[in-house]
Amino acid sequence: MRIASAASAFPKHYYTQKFLLERLQEYWGDELRNPQLLARLHRNVTVDGRYLAIPAERYPGMKTWGEANTLWIEVAQELGERALCLALRKAGTRPADLGALLFTTVTGIASPSIDALLINRLGLPANIRRTPIFGLGCVAGAAGIARAADYVRAYPGQAAALVSVELCSLTLQRDDLSVANLISSGLFGDGAAAVIVTGEEFHPADFPGQDRSKEESVPGEESRDRLSAGPKILATRSIFYPETEEMMGWNISEKGFRIVLSTEVPALIRENLGPDVAAFLHDSGYQRSDVKSFVLHPGGPKVLQASADSLGLCKRELDASWDCLRKVGNLSSASVLVVLEDVMKNRRPERGTLGLLAAMGPGFCSELVLLEW
Repeated sequence: MRIASAASAFPKHYYTQKFLLERLQEYWGDELRNPQLLARLHRNVTVDGRYLAIPAERYPGMKTWGEANTLWIEVAQELGERALCLALRKAGTRPADLGALLFTTVTGIASPSIDALLINRLGLPANIRRTPIFGLGCVAGAAGIARAADYVRAYPGQAAALVSVELCSLTLQRDDLSVANLISSGLFGDGAAAVIVTGEEFHPADFPGQDRSKEESVPGEESRDRLSAGPKILATRSIFYPETEEMMGWNISEKGFRIVLSTEVPALIRENLGPDVAAFLHDSGYQRSDVKSFVLHPGGPKVLQASADSLGLCKRELDASWDCLRKVGNLSSASVLVVLEDVMKNRRPERGTLGLLAAMGPGFCSELVLLEW
């Protein structure tokens, strides 16, 4: 099994953190009793700027969750299509090559789900296996890769796509002035990402019913080179922490999604991530010192620091995660996929290097993916 490609897509509306802070101060107005607190929280998340699903001036005009969710469905299709098309192109595959499509989000709701709408937009195979995932939040990028690996393990001649779209700005609650919501207003951004996972026996030419004579040429050797360039997936593990459901998630009402974010999350990660990774590696025949490459979800500066402390890493070893956080903020499930894309494109380890991809999220839970580059 391999990760053949990873690709991201963002809205066209990008704003600096300074600009967004000023707009939020206007948005909350006199209801914001302590503007200095909001400014300090925005500085502390170490984010330089973020993408927004729609122009900043349109947000004050949204009055209902229904309006926000309608926009979410519209933008999610556009970004999901762009991310998936780019991931397919990077992998040297075509839409018709896909045997399974997984879609994950925690910032909007649609039925039929966005994966079904993407099938129509892209002309994906009518017999493609769909798996929409909702509720896993930040952990879903790593979990989606693991579930895609499960699929191609069962069907080694096939390829699976994971698409994540998170439009966190459309969940912002105007009447929630809790510290958790103030932090999230400065931390979370909008974006999408897609990953193609291929089985050991997969090759685009193996799929029947395609007339490639009418398609843009993708030579077989080039396709094989692209597929072999991605990291192998050696093993995966899911870890659930009982009685921690109040740590992170949403309270959902007629007004939409209200953030739940406990200050105890970094302590939970610091206590558990290192031992969990050590046990996972031991069961796979390795130890912590064997792992030289890390693709971690950039949940926030305290989460990243807790992860580094628990795994015994210096900040430099998580540069890709820190850079993602600084440039675009926390993208929930899409973040770890954006970090993966950066590592594959700009920071690729030497062949044979052992790597770890990991994320944490609501449940509370962790997902671990062992890679060989």
